[in-house]
Amino acid sequence: MARNKFDVDEELESPFRLVHFKRLLGYVKPYKKLMALTVFLMLVASLANLIGPYLIKQAIDVEIPSGNTGGIVMLAGIYLIAVIVTGVCMKYRIRIMAWIGQSVIQHIRKDLFTHLQKLSFSYYDSRPHGKILARVVNYVNSLSDLLSNGIINLITDLFSIAVIVGFMLYIDVQLTILTLAGLPVLATIIFILKNAQRRGWQRLSNKQSNLNAYIHESINGIKITQSFVREEENKKIFRDVSGSYRSSWMKAVRIQFLLSPSIDNISVLTVSFIYVVGIASIGDGGMTAGALIAFTGYIWMFWAPLANIGNFYNAIITAMAYLERIFETIDEKPTVKSDPHAAMLPPIKGKVEFDQVVFGYETEERILDHINFKVNPGDTIALVGATGSGKTTIVNLISRFYDVKSGQIKIDGTDIKTVTLASLREQMGIMLQDPFVFSGTIMDNIRYGRLGATDEEVIRTAKAVQAHDFIDGLEGGYFTEVNERGTRLSSGQRQLISFARALLADPKILILDEATSSIDTETELALQKGLETLLSGRTSFIIAHRLSTIKNATKILYIENGRIIEKGTHNELMEKKGHYWKLSNSQGHSIESG
Repeated sequence: MARNKFDVDEELESPFRLVHFKRLLGYVKPYKKLMALTVFLMLVASLANLIGPYLIKQAIDVEIPSGNTGGIVMLAGIYLIAVIVTGVCMKYRIRIMAWIGQSVIQHIRKDLFTHLQKLSFSYYDSRPHGKILARVVNYVNSLSDLLSNGIINLITDLFSIAVIVGFMLYIDVQLTILTLAGLPVLATIIFILKNAQRRGWQRLSNKQSNLNAYIHESINGIKITQSFVREEENKKIFRDVSGSYRSSWMKAVRIQFLLSPSIDNISVLTVSFIYVVGIASIGDGGMTAGALIAFTGYIWMFWAPLANIGNFYNAIITAMAYLERIFETIDEKPTVKSDPHAAMLPPIKGKVEFDQVVFGYETEERILDHINFKVNPGDTIALVGATGSGKTTIVNLISRFYDVKSGQIKIDGTDIKTVTLASLREQMGIMLQDPFVFSGTIMDNIRYGRLGATDEEVIRTAKAVQAHDFIDGLEGGYFTEVNERGTRLSSGQRQLISFARALLADPKILILDEATSSIDTETELALQKGLETLLSGRTSFIIAHRLSTIKNATKILYIENGRIIEKGTHNELMEKKGHYWKLSNSQGHSIESG
């Protein structure tokens, strides 16, 4: 898919709507009592802070001319108390809001991660994993300041503006009206900048996603990069991707930073104009010096919360670009999911049937073309054929990692679409060609599919798959810590651990997709004995390139271009001297993987 590239910008499937912001507020709702306490603290702090200019006016106009030293001391004491109250309230406001903000972010990230666990393979097939990672980490983090400060500051700033305007009207109505005349100019500037700013942050979120995707891809492919000496070429690509991010960031902040100087310029012009008008009116008795000082003090206070509201507006515009991506991901519908009326799949006996199954990853694509076969409980089915013939697709459909376009897949006569995904998959064991080892101990990795297994059961399973000797030889044995993807282990050792993990779960249907491709011949020969016992009594599907792994299969299906063109036992197919016979002989008695 075109979008499954690090350098392709993602198209938003749904633009930002007010409902997105309401959804964000829904995450804040559980903390409404703490929010109310924070609002109260901010209102107290705001009132304590706003009383300052009025106290100065009283001191200049009343107490100083009358020489009332006691009155001056009292006003100074009130001012000191107001400053202390403001500081204490602000301290606890910051502490509470930081906790609320981080709690909300944790909740959003949890919802996002939980939803990602439910999304189908097709979602991950169509997107670079770095772009998905950016949404869980970077985009959610970008909401931190908005949640920790913005919402509460907006409430208190609006309150402060109302109180300030009240003080200003009390001092001089005419000057207050002149001061408010700058607001239409500011509103016009905000309206002009709004759309350009939002588009700028949308572009930036795309470039940040692209950069994250390329870094993730480069780290995963570092061995290939160094093997083919691609470092310089990768540096050029990184420079281009990083340069696009920098350019988008500069354009976005250039627009964002136009608002703050606009507010500053309007406030300076307003204060200058008020000084001229106010000084001119002092002589005719209309304005006192203390009143003018207090009024200009309130003007500066008036524009400060407006600047904060402007910053909050900037934060909202920025958050919009990220909220769109976050909620788009949370709203993504799994293409494969349990039907609301799905039943629990009873304990599997192991009968599997493909009935006229047609499948393709894309709408017009056809990977499997009317596949039909039946498997009896306990049978071992080997799938062989050229690379890309559809073998892995067949086993993926059994676990319902993808849904068929038409036809049915039945287990014990039940259409797998009619049962819950959990009850289906928990009775299956899957071993892939590229086994994934998680960071942690080897014991934890083997126990991954059956958390309640005892240490003795883990060890017994490891012995059955010939993994015990190499594990026991490690410095920590089964409690040896391994890195992500098991980089400390050989590919064969990782496969043995993954094999033990699948078998410990005691699945009724076992799928081995190139399960022994990285195991040496000596280990594989020893493993055959364990396989004979472990495969007994359970239905198994095996994709393998070694004849020794599949020659004892109950039935071998030869797949070509999404169709079954030959089926039978090893001996039957060899006697036919058809496609299977040719493929076997061309590989020197081995079967090509695919």
